[in-house]
Amino acid sequence: MTLIDIDKTRYRRHLNRVLIGCALVLAAGSLLVSQTLIALLPDPDGSHFHWNALGVLVTAAVIGWGLSKYRHHDYLTEVLYVWELKQSLNKITRKMRKLEAAARQGDADALLALQYSYAGSRQLWQLDDNTIIMDELNAKQAQLDTLTAQYKLTPNIDDYDDSILKRF
Repeated sequence: MTLIDIDKTRYRRHLNRVLIGCALVLAAGSLLVSQTLIALLPDPDGSHFHWNALGVLVTAAVIGWGLSKYRHHDYLTEVLYVWELKQSLNKITRKMRKLEAAARQGDADALLALQYSYAGSRQLWQLDDNTIIMDELNAKQAQLDTLTAQYKLTPNIDDYDDSILKRF
C-alpha cells in the first residue's frame, strides 16, 4: 500500500458523518426490525431479548453490507485509505520484534518495513491528532536512520509491499 497525502479536514468530516450515520441507522433499524418481530411473533413470557438481539444483528449486517458495497465510493476515499493503512500497520506491528531484530542485522526488507511503519504511523497520528507519543516515534526513526546509514541502505517506502512480512 502506497502512502498518499489526504486532506485531514475532509477525512475527519467524512469519518464523523459515516460514524454518525451508522449509529443512527443501527438505532433506527434495530428498533424497526425488533418491533416488527415482536408484533408478528409475541413472546408469552414478555421477554423479547432474542428479537431485540436479532434486530441489532440484522441491522449491523445490513450496515456492514452497505459499507462493503460502497467502500470505493468517492465519499469514502479517505476513510477507506485510513482503514487500510491501519490494517497494514497492524500487520507490521504483529511482526515488530522480529523486524527490529532483523533490522539490527542489516536486513533490507526489515528496514523497509520499519521505515514504512514509522511513516504510516506518523501520518495516521497526525490525521487523528494523536501526537502525544510523536517523540517516541522520532526516537525510533533516529535509530532506524542510524541503522540505514550504517548498512548504507536507503529504504523507499513506495517500494513497500505486505508480502515481505512473510519472511518474519
